[in-house]
Parts: sequence; structure tokens; C-alpha cells
Amino acid sequence: MSLYTEYMEEIQTRKAELGLSPKPIDNAELLSEIIAQIKDTTNEHREDSLNFFIYNTLPGTTSAAGVKAQFLKEIILGEESVAEITADFAFELLSHMKGGPSIAVLLDLALGDDETIAKQAADVLKTQVFLYDADTSRLQEAYKAGNAVAKEILESYANAEFFTKLPDVPEKIEVVTYIAGEGDISTDLLSPGHQAHSRADRELHGQCMITPEAQQEIVALKEKHPNAKVMLIAEKGTMGVGSSRMSGVNNVALWAGEQASPYVPFINIAPVVAGTNGIAPIFLTTVDVTGGIGLDLKNWVKKVDADGNTVTDENGDPVLEEAYSVATGTVLTIDTKAKKLYNGDKELVDVSSAFTPQKLEFMKAGGSYAVVFGKKLQTLAAETLGVTAPAVYAPSKEISHEGQGLTAVEKIFNRNAVGVQSETPLHAGSNVRVKVNIVGSQDTTGPMTCQELEAMAASTISPLVDGAYQSGCHTASVWDSKAQANIPKLMAFMNKFGLITARDPKGVYHSMTDVIHKVLNDITVDDRAIIIGGDSHTRMSKGVAFGADSGTVALALATGESAMPIPDSVKVTFKGKMAKHMDFRDVVHATQAQMLKQFGGENVFQGRIIEVHIGTLMADQAFTFTDWTAEMKAKASICISNDETLIKSIELAKSRIQIMINKGMENEAKTLQGLIDLADERIAGIKSGEQPALAPDDNAKYYAEVVVNLDEIVEPMIADPDVNNEDVSRRYTHDVIRPVSFYDGKPVDLGFVGSCMVHKGDMQIIAQMLRNLEKQNGSIEFKAPLVVAPPTYNIVDELKAEGDWEVLAKYAGFEFDDANPKTAARTKYENILYLERPGCNLCMGNQEKAEPGDTVIATSTRLFQGRVVADTAEKKGESLLGSTPLVVLSTILGRFPTMAEYSAAVEGIDLTAFTPLEEELTTKFGSEKAVPVKVVEA
Repeated sequence: MSLYTEYMEEIQTRKAELGLSPKPIDNAELLSEIIAQIKDTTNEHREDSLNFFIYNTLPGTTSAAGVKAQFLKEIILGEESVAEITADFAFELLSHMKGGPSIAVLLDLALGDDETIAKQAADVLKTQVFLYDADTSRLQEAYKAGNAVAKEILESYANAEFFTKLPDVPEKIEVVTYIAGEGDISTDLLSPGHQAHSRADRELHGQCMITPEAQQEIVALKEKHPNAKVMLIAEKGTMGVGSSRMSGVNNVALWAGEQASPYVPFINIAPVVAGTNGIAPIFLTTVDVTGGIGLDLKNWVKKVDADGNTVTDENGDPVLEEAYSVATGTVLTIDTKAKKLYNGDKELVDVSSAFTPQKLEFMKAGGSYAVVFGKKLQTLAAETLGVTAPAVYAPSKEISHEGQGLTAVEKIFNRNAVGVQSETPLHAGSNVRVKVNIVGSQDTTGPMTCQELEAMAASTISPLVDGAYQSGCHTASVWDSKAQANIPKLMAFMNKFGLITARDPKGVYHSMTDVIHKVLNDITVDDRAIIIGGDSHTRMSKGVAFGADSGTVALALATGESAMPIPDSVKVTFKGKMAKHMDFRDVVHATQAQMLKQFGGENVFQGRIIEVHIGTLMADQAFTFTDWTAEMKAKASICISNDETLIKSIELAKSRIQIMINKGMENEAKTLQGLIDLADERIAGIKSGEQPALAPDDNAKYYAEVVVNLDEIVEPMIADPDVNNEDVSRRYTHDVIRPVSFYDGKPVDLGFVGSCMVHKGDMQIIAQMLRNLEKQNGSIEFKAPLVVAPPTYNIVDELKAEGDWEVLAKYAGFEFDDANPKTAARTKYENILYLERPGCNLCMGNQEKAEPGDTVIATSTRLFQGRVVADTAEKKGESLLGSTPLVVLSTILGRFPTMAEYSAAVEGIDLTAFTPLEEELTTKFGSEKAVPVKVVEA
């Protein structure tokens, strides 16, 4: 059977079973058959083949793109003749192929002997920005050899005509509102985790956004208002909280955006999204990738009394009142020049934050990638010609306050900034390009990252990146047909691209399903590093890490850079004494609760960096805090450790990197050994005193300071989705934090210990509790299922060596077997202990879930509706979040414990010990050496 026949059968199946269009073509062999049928003017499939070739072939560096570019070149040179594709049309098709093979073909033509063809090719090249070293080297060599066309192209690049000749952003943009949901809208609503397998198939994945009914309502609005763009809104909430989903923005753009190119199917750009409380930071970055608009509506405000005091409800929460309506179907106007939102002639709100000079450039260029590549191309062309590049793009926003010290994150940005003009230190509010040290790609967004890399014509990892990792953790729990089809291809692509991969395409080493954040935390060996990871929980306890969409990950891999503003920081310190029966997870939850209380319900963490002064807590334990900061809606977080603790954490990281080398995970570039060498350099700098552990200056300026009182934490603290709150907008927010006594015997249907929020100590706590309870009661019986998923194989190996795994296995009714992994998701649970494969498991929601309607107590970070547990008609599923000891005891009891039961169960167990610093670590302004300053409490 020919590939074309197979493709036609797939088309019929997609249409009959799913109502979908033909899948875009990325296979060279298939496209070669299609071209053969185009050449045969009598072929019965010729008309369809022409349409597939013109309108349904993916551009960039796909193998099909190479075949398409070559055939178009032959048509332009007159070597092939296709009546429907003239030479002019062939050039137009090449201009929409973005880069890779199409650039090579255009350079061949532009630098060739036919002057007419060379001029046409040059005109097309002047519009292109996705050029890499091999392409620019050809231009530079031709220019040096006296080629006039090469000079003309370089002059165009130096003037950035690929940007300046684009249409400006319209002054007035009409939008029609669509309320996608009340309260915070998680990216799960826009791109559900359980549909992760289809993300690379954009049309198919688009079917899962919100609901089919919502999709049709959006279509109806577009038909009713053909001159307006549909604006999706999070009413009384924030749009795009939770995971970093390029697929979420892609889905919004698919239904409510505009097609990027008439010759590339299902790639849409320029969506408009909004929220009463704006857009979540990571999601907003993803909107920028597509040249979209993200508005902060502020359409609900705190109600105040006659004296100007905030009115609160019976729970102490501020009462909100509507400032203006954005009910579905309301037609509004965005004035991009005045940077305001109008209803008719009535001004509603200032939206200037959505239209900074940089964001306007993204909109004009069709996305942030084109701006990043355009700036690099302009700089290179100007340097080659020996001229000064004109100021085309808005200059990097460089803010410096004389005499003001630097926060820790400001120091990291200053250290890694690229192309900065200022000679003085940069402060928050600056917008700069920075070098990215570590990059992580995860397995459910990885196929999209591959697509993005192909689309931007990248073929190998940037040499600027110190280390990059492709995980396998999000598909670890069930090795089903979807995973078996997608993951090996992903690993092969990323391995070839230059990443360390969890699975070896050659089958040399054991497949690793270690949680991506744990691996990134280990391969980060410098507290001054910048990390970009394809997951919202990319929050390291060394360096500053930013969760990112699949596209931003691709850009970091391809260029080794990222452009972003330096956010404001919020300083978090601790006082008091941590009770012995409390776990550090309780401190994390209490931080959220105490912060909200201190600031009258305002989340001062949202969109900012949390600088947590953790002091002597090792990287693994400190990660529990930084990981949770994604749910606090922070942009990122950063740990301040003393020298001794940082050295120990880096030594631990070195040992784990060495284990990866020993397992055979090293690549040809010796990336892992390079990380060990960097770790040694960092340790030497700390020990010599020349480069001590990162710390803020003593006169750094913070947006706010939060002091967490450990004395107030006397009970285990639980993050509650509050599923029955009468105010829909207050459900599933992560902001409801309650003590265990609130639940007073509430039944528990399932417990989960796992995901990135736990470390080796948590596994040891489970074993110790089992010993305790067996000693107290004579035996142990689980009255609810307990699912345990260790974060990494290293932890499993260490637990086996030390004897704790034996205790866990003794009570387990199920233990994972890598030789025979599960091929189907579990739908029913027995009241036993399940020892699952390392990985994300229930937290991800894409493979395993609790039974619908269950009340789940978990160490996870996810309490979104339907993520860990779905609803039933009779009962809403609840994903309550707590500490490991609380989860374990609740499953043994089948209910939440009393404080007496809890205290007895953890008696003698060394929970995560934490003691606040007696001295605050800071540096003198202008010095890199940390100077302990005695804390004086008022």
C-alpha cells in the first residue's frame, strides 16, 4: 500500500469518526508521492495532491518542508512545470515556509547567476527572519566576495525592513466579549491535561477547549460580529492560572484568533484574552508568543464604606462590586494608541500594561519569536557591514535607581543580561534579554516544542545553554498506546537536538521517568542561573526558574536566550519556632494564609518574584516551598541560603549528575560532565569568599515584605478547593487555607503522596509512620487507597539500600514493575498501598485519576476542577492538599484525623526540620560578599 493510500484512509477515518480535516503533512516520503501525482497530469488524485502540497504541508525543518522547497526551486528554475504554480506563486509559497530548507533554496536562487530570479529571491529573503549561522555565513561570504545581491539583503536586514515594512497594529480593535468562566480560569479548561496526547494535532486538540457548546457559542459570536474579535474572559478571576500551556493559547487562537498563513493549516495567532484580575504571568508570556493581547479588566472592585474602609463578608473576604459589565456579547473597543478600553464613547479602564512598546512589537511581528530573531539578525547584518544599526525596535527598558541596592533576582538578571547599554545596575521594571543556563522540556508539551523548533527552523541546541533535559514523567504512570506512539519519537528528536533525554532512543540505559522539576533542580549547579522549563512548576531552589510554554522552551533551546522584564520581588522571612509535629508543607500553606491576612486579602505574590530566606534548608526540602509558589501565582521564586548549605546542595546535585553519567545518559557534547565542572567552579568561588552564596543588598527595595510566624502554625494546614462555596469565583483558587481541625472527621476516599512536592524525606516519613502505627496498633489496615509515587529512581534506589523501601513494599498491594508497565489507566482503587512508578501520576490528570466524586487528600499542587478527580452528578470531586504525614494517616483512618491521632502517629519522627536564620544574609551595596546582619524585631 502506498503512503498516499494510507493517508487517504486516515483522512476518511478522521472525517467519519472525529469530523476533522486532513492531518497536516510533515513526512518527506508522502509528499514525494504527492509531487509525483502533481507531475502526472492524468493522475486521478492530481487536484487533491495540489491542494495538499499548497495548503496542507507543514513548513520549517520538517522533512516534508525540505521536499516542498526543492520542488518549488525546480519550478522557479524552469526545471519543472506546473500550470497551477507559476514562478511568482512558488516564491510566495517559499515566503510562507519560515526557515530551514526554504531559506537554503532562497539563498541558492539569490546568489545564483540569473539576475531576474536573484532579485525576486532577494525580495523574499528580505522578509524572512528565521536565519541561522549556516544561512548568515553564506550571506557574509558572498558579501565579502563582492556579491551585490548579498550586500543588498544585508543592508535590508541592517535596517530591519522585515519588521519596519509590516503593517502597524490597528489603532482601534473591536472585540466582543465571551465569559469563559467565573473565578480563576486554569489552563486545564482551555487545554485539559487528560487530552495531552493530542496537543501536537492542533485541530483535534482544539475540540477539547472548554466544551463543545462553548466552542459553538464562540463561532456564533464571530458570525454575528464579523468585524470583531472574540475576547475570552475570566470573570471575577485571573485568566490562565496553573500550568504553562502553549496548547491553551493555541486553542483560544484556533477558535477566536486569525490564521497565520493561508498556506499553513490550524496555526492561528493574535487571540485576545482578559481577566478581572488580569492574566497569569506564564500564560501572558504565551500570549506574547502568538502576538496576542492580554487585558487586565479590573471590572470588579472592592466595595468600600462611607469611611473608605473595605467591606468584608462573613468569612472576612472583601466584597466585590461591578465597575462595568463585560457580559457575553458586549461589543467593546480597544484603543491601542490611547491604550484604553471603551464601550462606545465611554472609557472603561486603562489597559496600557497590555500595550508596552515591546508588546506592540510582538503584535506587529505576529509573535515574540520574530522579534527575538529579528533583533539578532539586524545586529549581525550591521556588524557585517560595519555600520551602526538604526534604532528600529524599542530599546530594552533599562531602569536604574542611583544608590539603591539589588534584590537577589535583580543580581541574577544583571549577571545574565545580554546587550545592555546601561553601565549602572538594572532594577525591577527593566526589560532585557538574558542568557538562559538550564532548559527543561516535559513530555506532554514536548511534541509541541518539537513543532516549534521545526517551525523556527532550528536543528541543534544553542551552545549558550549549559544543560537541557527532556523528561518522561508526565506519561510515566500508564504506558498506553498513545504514550508508546508519541514518546519514543519525542525522545529521538530531542536526543538528536542535543538534550539529555529520560529515555534513550538507542535503548542503552534504563528509561527514566523522574519528575522534571527534580531533575532540573539537580542539574542546576549555580544559584545565579536562569532556568526555563516547560511546566509551571519550574521553580528551583537554586537560581531563578521560570515556568514556560512549549514555544518559549523552544526559543530558549534554539537561541540560549529569553527576553523578559525584571519583576518586582516580595521578601519572605520567618520568625518563631516550628513545632516538632509540623511538616514544612504546613509552613508553605501557612505562608499563603498569613500573607493574605497581612495584606487584607490582596495577593502580593501575584506576578512577582518571591525571595524566600530559607537559610539552612537543603535544596530538596527548600524545593517544597519554591514549587508551591506557582500556585501562589508568583512569576518565580528564589532561595537565599547560607554558604555552607549551598555547598552541600551543590555537592548533592553533583552526585546525582554523576549517577546520570554512570547510567549512560551522557551525550556526545559531554553536557553532564560540563555541569559537574561548573559545580566545582561554583563551590570554589564560595569557599574562597570571592563569590559567596547569592544574597540581596542590604538596601534592596522590595514590593512588599512578608514575615511568617512559625509560632502560629500549630495544626497541619490544608489548601482547600472549597468546591461548595456559594461564590463560584472563590472555588479552586488555592487561597483557602484551613487547619485540619476544620474537617473534624471528614471522610477521605483516596490519598496521594507524590509529584514534585515531595522528596526522599517524604518517603522516609511514610516508612517511619508505618513502623509507628504497627507498633501502636499491632497491624495496619488502609481504610482508603494510598497512592505513592516517588519523584525519582535515585530515591527508590537509596530507599532500597537503606531499608525503607522494604517497609513500604511490605504493606503495598501493588508495586510498579518497569519490565511490565501498566498499559491502561486504573479506574477503581482498592483500600491498599500502591507503590507507583516514579513520575507525576495523579497530579497530572492526563493518565491516572481518582474515582469521580472522591474526596482526595494529596501532596500534589493541583486542586483544579476535574484535574485529579472529576465530579459526579451527585457530588463534586475534591482535591485537598496537605503534608505527607497527614495524607498517610488519613488513608489509614479513612477520614481526617484528630490532632491527638495525628500527634501520636508522628511521635518521634523527624519531620522536615526548619529553623529561621538568627541573622539575615545580605551584602553591602556594591559588594558581592554576604554580610550577616543581626535581625532586630520591633
